[in-house]
Amino acid sequence: MGQGGSQIVMLLLIVVVFYFFMIRPQQKKQKELKNFRANLAVGDKVVTIGGIHGKVLEVTDTTILLSCEGGKIRFSKSAIAQTVSEQLEA
Repeated sequence: MGQGGSQIVMLLLIVVVFYFFMIRPQQKKQKELKNFRANLAVGDKVVTIGGIHGKVLEVTDTTILLSCEGGKIRFSKSAIAQTVSEQLEA
């Protein structure tokens, strides 16, 4: 194996390290977030990506209805970031 073969091995090693430290954890996090949003239920207290706190009143395939201070707002499920208990832990 000459100089060219050594460079190919190093390039492959960099790609493998990049996959295990960057791509794989991100895919795992996306899968957990998708599962969390799919399991939202009426009564859950959640926080949106924009920081709005509310209680889930209704869940449909793509949207949820939140009860916020004095009103109701409909959000896309993708706008839900976490539950209130997860935010308190962080």
